[in-house]
Amino acid sequence: MTDTTSEVFTAAVTLTPAEAHTFDLAFTAVTQPCPWPKAYGGDLVAQAAAAAMRSVDDGKTLHSMHSCFMRPADIGAEVRYEVEVLRDGRGYATRQVRAYQHGKALYVCLANFAAGEPGAGRHTAGLPDWLGASDLPAPEDLPSSSDYLADRSGGTMTEVSKNYWCGGRGFDMRHVPGPAYLTVEGSREPHQAVWVKPFDALRPVDGLTDAQRDTAALAYVCGYTILEPVLRVLDLPWAREGLVTASLDHAMWFHRAPEPGVADGWLLYTQEAVAADAGRGLASGRFFTPDGTHLATVVQEGMIRASQGGHG
Repeated sequence: MTDTTSEVFTAAVTLTPAEAHTFDLAFTAVTQPCPWPKAYGGDLVAQAAAAAMRSVDDGKTLHSMHSCFMRPADIGAEVRYEVEVLRDGRGYATRQVRAYQHGKALYVCLANFAAGEPGAGRHTAGLPDWLGASDLPAPEDLPSSSDYLADRSGGTMTEVSKNYWCGGRGFDMRHVPGPAYLTVEGSREPHQAVWVKPFDALRPVDGLTDAQRDTAALAYVCGYTILEPVLRVLDLPWAREGLVTASLDHAMWFHRAPEPGVADGWLLYTQEAVAADAGRGLASGRFFTPDGTHLATVVQEGMIRASQGGHG
C-alpha cells in the first residue's frame, strides 16, 4: 500500500525559476505520478497558482483563477510556466500564466489578486440545504478510501489505481453519502460532500509563504472529486469499463485565505452537478472550515465519455 503523505502536493508546487522565453517570468515544475495515461489536472492548476503568486510581491492575495485545459500533460515530465504581468494596480493585479510541455501550450489561466478592502463587510453562502448539516457525519465516523477499498475489487481497478485512491493523492478524502470508486454509493442525487485533509502536516514550499501554500493546496485538491456529482447522477463509477474523463475548463474564487493551520485539518467540500449533456458535465463546489466559514468556490467542466451500453 502507498505510504500516506501529503508530500506529493508540496512536491508538485515546488517550482524552479527559469529564464523567460515568452513573457515576464518563468518557472518549471514536474507533474506527479498517477495511474492514468495523463497527469492530474490539479497539478497544472496548483502549479500555475504558485507561479502567479510568486510574481506578486506587494502583499496582494490570489482571489480568482480562470483556467482552460488545451492538451493533456505527460506524467513525470517537466512543465514550463510563463507568467505575463498584465496589470499591477493599487488594489488589484492580474497575471496570465501559460504552461508548455514539449514545446506546446497545454494550459492557460488568468490569475487575479486583490489588496483587500478593510471594513467592507463580510457575507458568503452557508452550507447547502440538501446537506442536512445537523446530521452530517464527522470525518472520523466515515471510512477512509483505504478502509473502503480494503476488501473490494472490480471494474478497471488495479492494485496501482487502488493504491493511488487510497494514499497516492496526498489527501484523505471521506465521502458523504459514499464514494464512487467501484459503484456509486448512496443515492443518485446530483450532489455530495467530501471531508478533505492532508495525510500529514503540509511541508514548507520554497518561494511560497505558508498562506500561499495553503491557497495552492485548495487549488490542487479541488479537482480530484469535483466531477463526481455528475458521475453520481449518471450512475458512472470511476472503475466503470469504458469511462474516460478529462478537465476542460476550471474557475476558482478564493474568498478568504485559510487561517494558519486550518489547511492541515479537515475541510468540508460540498459539490453539486449543474449540467450533463453532449459528453460534458459541469459541477460546482465550495470549501468550508468545520465551523462553517466559506473559504473558496469552484466550478469545473469536464469531458465525460462512456462506452455504449452504459447508464445515464
